[in-house]
Amino acid sequence: MRTSILNQMVYYQHDPLGTTFAALSDPTRRAILARLAEQDAMSVSEIAKPFPVSLPAIMKHLDVLAEAKLIRREKKGRVVSCELTAAPMEDAMLWLTRYAQFWSKQLDRLAAFVEEESCPSPALTPSPSQASPSNVVSMRRRKKSTPRGPTPKRS
Repeated sequence: MRTSILNQMVYYQHDPLGTTFAALSDPTRRAILARLAEQDAMSVSEIAKPFPVSLPAIMKHLDVLAEAKLIRREKKGRVVSCELTAAPMEDAMLWLTRYAQFWSKQLDRLAAFVEEESCPSPALTPSPSQASPSNVVSMRRRKKSTPRGPTPKRS
């Protein structure tokens, strides 16, 4: 009995979003999807051609992508062709968009804070006469440079 690679991972067993992210986690699988996005359909041997791995390894990657419903396979005679089915990526994008909005708000708040700190309003900036005496006393004076030491003699 053959068990799926993704079904062996208990965490992702009944989670379509987790299955999608697990399938997308591998750079070879992402590269396969990128190639399939460029063409309507490709044979397995065409997909495998640029990769420095064996055909059985590519077949395992295709199994993972098919189980995640990211590709659809069709057999015509002896040729198995694959095509991209990007619908599961839409759910992943919706999930990621929520966090993109969260981070966008956080970065907007940070930018507003930085702008407020770097450009204080004149009413809040103390004038020199309002400076406390302790600030004046604690200011260090610039050290004078020391004279150069002797230079080594050249022969």
